[in-house]
Amino acid sequence: MIDTLYEWIWWDRIWLPVNLTWADLEDRDGHVYAKASDLYVTLPYAIAFLLVRYLFERLIATPLATSVGIREKARLRVADNPILELYYRSHSRTPGQAVIDGLSKKSGWSVRQVERWFRKRRNQDRPGVLKKFREASWRFVFYLLALIGGVMSLYDKEWFYDTREVWNRFPKQTMLDSQYWYYMLEMSFYGSLLFRVTFDVKRKDFKEQIIHHLATLTLLSFSWCVNYIRIGTLVMLIHDASDVLLESAKLFNYAKWERTCNSLFVVFAIVFMVTRLIIFPFWLIHCTWVYPTLQYPPFFGYYFFNVMLLVLLFLHIFWAYLILRMVKKFLFGKMTRDERSDEEDDGEGSSLTEEEKEEGRYRYGNGSGVGTKEGNNGCFRHLSLSENVCSSKTVY
Repeated sequence: MIDTLYEWIWWDRIWLPVNLTWADLEDRDGHVYAKASDLYVTLPYAIAFLLVRYLFERLIATPLATSVGIREKARLRVADNPILELYYRSHSRTPGQAVIDGLSKKSGWSVRQVERWFRKRRNQDRPGVLKKFREASWRFVFYLLALIGGVMSLYDKEWFYDTREVWNRFPKQTMLDSQYWYYMLEMSFYGSLLFRVTFDVKRKDFKEQIIHHLATLTLLSFSWCVNYIRIGTLVMLIHDASDVLLESAKLFNYAKWERTCNSLFVVFAIVFMVTRLIIFPFWLIHCTWVYPTLQYPPFFGYYFFNVMLLVLLFLHIFWAYLILRMVKKFLFGKMTRDERSDEEDDGEGSSLTEEEKEEGRYRYGNGSGVGTKEGNNGCFRHLSLSENVCSSKTVY
């Protein structure tokens, strides 16, 4: 049964063009091809990334944050209440009014006290600026190195300038050492992000981030196995380009360098729109949708790959919508927070600020907080689009 299922999954007709078999992708005559077994190394590499990240955040990112005035602030803890704590952890962080009334009777507290407790408890769990800075620092360093490595591995390749060359002699295209490491490191990094997704800063597009990471890993794995490596490297490169700018803007935002942050965000928005909504669909998806059919009849793998690219495109459109909303608010002077972020405190650990904000006493005036610390950090105080907008890389 297992052998039959294995043979069906790896049936040549599913993944390869007509008249080609897996035997055609076996190493011979100095030609080396990617193999599915190569992907096993991404698991230990992903674990290694987690270790390197741990050391980087504590030995490099934390001292860097301290040098720009970012420190971990002590937060006020809520009063102990086992009944409310149990509900908070096992059911919901934002109970409805009927539930609050019930918890009020069980705990012996007034409804007002229960509401206040949940507000402060949520605020207690929100990530501080230091955690955000360390996370953005790690992503920035990786994306920058990946972008540099990608350019160095592709600048002298003919398919970098002419996408028709992507399919020249496909699938019998020998694998290069630069392509091997580019793929392994990118996949390992995304694997590490997936391992850490429940511990990293959680935002409103959490589900979209999960979909993105899974689609990315699926695309990379598939393109590796069936030798779609050339187009895969191009897709990774254009995603890395905007991710670097996003993470750098976030770093300057957390450091309260308002003008630099705003300038980088504008550049990021432009690069994102160009790479994700123009180059990606009209050059790369066009390349994978049109050119292969000039050489082979369409097959299942052809449709599967293009559908996964469309999933990424839809995520790009979703994130582009959020970016444009931010830009609109910025231009009209009403930007107060990132559209992807949950309501957050001001990084000072003050539950009172959160409480006042939810009660409607938190006022804004044309992008600056009135009677708050908002004005110290400008309109992009809560800039934190993914890790990827792309987390992140949002990337292929």
